Amino acid sequence: MFEYFPGNYIWNLGVVATLNSGGTIDEVDRACKPIRELARQGSDVGTQEFMASWRRVADQIEEQAADAEKAGHFRTAGQKYLRAAAYLCQAERMLSNSSPDRVPTYRHLLELMTKSFELIDPATTRVEIPFEGSSLPAYFTNASRNGEPAPTIIMWNGLDSTKEHMYTSGWPTEMAARGISVLQVDCPGSGEALRLRLLTSRVESEDWAEAIVDWLETRTDVRHDRIGLAGWSLGGYYVPRAAAFEKRLALAVAWGANHNWGEVQRKRLEREGENPVPHYWEHVLWVWGETDIPTFIAKSDRINLNGVVDQITCPLLITHGTNDRQINVQYAHQSYDQAVNAPKKDLRLFTPDEGATEHCGLDHLPHVAAFTADWIEDTLKELDK
Repeated sequence: MFEYFPGNYIWNLGVVATLNSGGTIDEVDRACKPIRELARQGSDVGTQEFMASWRRVADQIEEQAADAEKAGHFRTAGQKYLRAAAYLCQAERMLSNSSPDRVPTYRHLLELMTKSFELIDPATTRVEIPFEGSSLPAYFTNASRNGEPAPTIIMWNGLDSTKEHMYTSGWPTEMAARGISVLQVDCPGSGEALRLRLLTSRVESEDWAEAIVDWLETRTDVRHDRIGLAGWSLGGYYVPRAAAFEKRLALAVAWGANHNWGEVQRKRLEREGENPVPHYWEHVLWVWGETDIPTFIAKSDRINLNGVVDQITCPLLITHGTNDRQINVQYAHQSYDQAVNAPKKDLRLFTPDEGATEHCGLDHLPHVAAFTADWIEDTLKELDK
C-alpha cells in the first residue's frame, strides 16, 4: 500500500482510498503536506488539523467549481464539485463523532454531491427508503433504458464509510454502464442514517434488507427477480447475514469478509490488528448505540456468521486481501467453507503482487471493483439461462 505517512496506517488508508476514489495526486499532496510531521504522533492526534488541511483544498476546488458554473462550464463544475466532495468524505471520517465540525461538514458534503449529480450525472438521484418510522437515505444510479426494468445491486457500506464514498469510488457508474442499477444505502449505523437520523446498527441486518427490497419492488424500472446485494468492510458481515434470511435476493457479494466481527473486537481490545478510523472505540459505541465498552463487547459476541451462512441459497462471492491488516484472511475462508448451500460460491483472494491486498482492496480499488463487476455480470447472465 502507498504510505504517504510512514507508520500511520489509518491516515494512509484514507489517502489511498481518496486516490482510488476520484482524487488527484497533486490535490491530495497539497492537503497532506502541511500535516506530514503531525502524522508521526499517531492517528488519533491531529484529526482536527487533518480535517482543516483537507478542507482548505476542498474549499479551493469548490470555488473553482462555482466559477466554472457561472461561466457555463457545467461539466467542469460538476467534476470539481464531486472531487471536493470526495476529499470532504475522507476527511470527515477522521473526526471524532463528538467534534463540532463533523455534522456541519457532512451536511456540506451532501450539498456538493447534489450539485455534482445535477451537473454531470442526472441518472443518479437521492431517494429515501421507509424504515421503521424513519427512512434510510440513499443514492440510486439508474441504468434503466427507456424505463425498462433493469437488474439492481443494493450496495452497503461498513463501520465508517458512507454512501458518498460508495458513489465516488466510481463503481455505481461502472455498473450502470453495464446495464445494472446501483442503490447506495446508508444503513443504520452508517453515513447519513447515523449522523442525521440517529439510526444505530444492529445484529439483524435482514431487517433493513427487507425494507430496501420492499421499496425496490415498488419501482417499475427495477427487475424484481434480479435484485442483488453487495457490501464492503463490515458489509462483509451485514450482507451474508441478510442474504441468509432475505430470500428475494438473487445474489450476494461480501466485498471483504467479516465472518466473526465480534471476535475481532475482542482481539482489538488486546491491540491485535489495525483500526479503520481514529478514536476507534468512541466511533464503535456511536455506531452501535452503546455507552460503554463492556456492554458493547457482550453484544458483539452475536456479530458473527456461524450458523448463518449455511442458510444462504443464492450465488455468493467473497473477496478479500491476503494482507488485510484489519480483518484476517482466515475469516474469508470461514465464510466460504460454511456457505454449503449456495448454488454458486466463489472466493477471490488478492495478493501483494497484484494489489488490492489491503482492507476491501482500498490500495487498488479499481482492480477488485472490476473483478466484482465482472462476477456480478456473469452471474446475472447465468441466472437468465
